[in-house]
Amino acid sequence: MRNVVIAAAFGLTLSATALAERKPAPEVATATLRTADGKEVGRATAREVKQGLRVTVDVRGLPEGQHGAHVHTVGQCDAPDFTTAGGHWNPLGTKHGSMNPAGPHEGDLPNLIIGKDGRGTLGAVIPKGTLAGLLDTDGAAMVVHAGRDDLMTDPSGNSGGRVACGVFAK
Repeated sequence: MRNVVIAAAFGLTLSATALAERKPAPEVATATLRTADGKEVGRATAREVKQGLRVTVDVRGLPEGQHGAHVHTVGQCDAPDFTTAGGHWNPLGTKHGSMNPAGPHEGDLPNLIIGKDGRGTLGAVIPKGTLAGLLDTDGAAMVVHAGRDDLMTDPSGNSGGRVACGVFAK
């Protein structure tokens, strides 16, 4: 508003677009999800919100059913098994799963449900998560697992092998 008053005092015109351009765009980290054979199957995004770090996953071409979906601690996705992504993002040293009284890990997300058409979307907020924490010196990866996460068993919820992986980057 101050810019509009100053502009009016000098006989200048500022458009709404010019004012909007002054607002910094929210920072976003994205990860392109790929299978072990390199096929692109989706995308994950992470952005800071008031409640923490909002992670959204959108996939296609994966098998129908429930799949564990986790943020992993290392920004590497080497095929064939993506084990280079390390364990779940867990800076507080808790146990796995939202149903575990000693959990969850920060990287624990709800199950990703994939329909008959091979598509699925998931959105969740990691309380107290930050982009700086996610994009630390060794980065982070989004991993989709072969099976359903039981949301309790440490360290990975018995969710099976890793079927898709993507490294978060700005």
